[in-house]
Amino acid sequence: MKPPISIHPPVLPSRRRHLLGAGALAAAGALAAPRARAQAPRKITISFPTRSGASWPMFIAKDTGLYEKYGLDVNLVFGVHPAGIAMLTSGEAQMANYGIDPVMNAATKDASFIAMGSSLNKGSFGLVARKTIKRGQDLKGKKIGVGRVGDTPYHFTVSMLKKYGIGPREVIWVPSGADAAGRVATLVAGQVDAALLTTPSFFKLIDGGEFVNLAYISEFPDIFVSTVYLFRKNFAAQNPAVPEAIIKAHAEAIKRFYEDKVQAIKSYSAQNRAETPVDTARVYDLYLKDNLLDRIPMILKGAIASGVERDGDANPALKSFDFRQLVDNSVVIRLIREGWFEKLFGPGIKAEQDRKLKEAFGT
Repeated sequence: MKPPISIHPPVLPSRRRHLLGAGALAAAGALAAPRARAQAPRKITISFPTRSGASWPMFIAKDTGLYEKYGLDVNLVFGVHPAGIAMLTSGEAQMANYGIDPVMNAATKDASFIAMGSSLNKGSFGLVARKTIKRGQDLKGKKIGVGRVGDTPYHFTVSMLKKYGIGPREVIWVPSGADAAGRVATLVAGQVDAALLTTPSFFKLIDGGEFVNLAYISEFPDIFVSTVYLFRKNFAAQNPAVPEAIIKAHAEAIKRFYEDKVQAIKSYSAQNRAETPVDTARVYDLYLKDNLLDRIPMILKGAIASGVERDGDANPALKSFDFRQLVDNSVVIRLIREGWFEKLFGPGIKAEQDRKLKEAFGT
């Protein structure tokens, strides 16, 4: 008698392996799903006070997906001083890319802040004045435009005026309550005689012949126009991966800045539509020529000393304050020792690393 014919074909070894593989993949996918959800980008807000080259690494990191690469979902929010400090204090922002002067002054009154990186120590500010003013010394007694007294451009203007022998009480400060565009407006309207302006906000003024650029701030090597990555201490302590991810994202953004002018201009324009790509290209060329964006984001001794020198008379607490309470270069130093920057930029970065380690605050 013949055996009954099976209506289910036998599973061949190869097919059996295939089915087992599919099942294993399905099981692995089920196990991986919660893990993938756990690794969703961390949502944070970063505040920035100027639409200028100081914000360029953030613009590139946002536009090219570098924040996401390092596990962050970043919302960039513009707000002139003191918006960034207020947003950190209230918890609305987790980081602020902030000028070191208001940060140092805030630290003498509030010990809750910590600065953990710096991508800019020099800038392309120009001291722009009416063409009737021939020298910086002629600004004594004149009206000087600022966003707010105490904001970052105010402190940098104080440094430049000191180069001409003029103290902060020997001029009349006129606040516009806005960024460089506001200072330009007060200058054009005749409300002030001069203002420290970021590029490219003053290009048209100079090109038109009615105003002159008395000097770029970068012409003075001892004037640091530093920005820092500012956090609340408790946030940084509880979320140590976030400052490290931001430092890495911004460092890679700076690498792209120097390698890809087209992308740099595109990213800048995405965040600042008020400027033309032609003007942005002029700014890019200035930053490229002077290597203004720092590949190794160290907070430097010179930056702290410069802030104390220009603000110490107005705030004597700066002269005795222990800035080790504010500055933390440990993450950058660890990344240097782990070879992370050499891997990113190549072995040619070693000389800059060594120099920054010697100049780093706290070393």
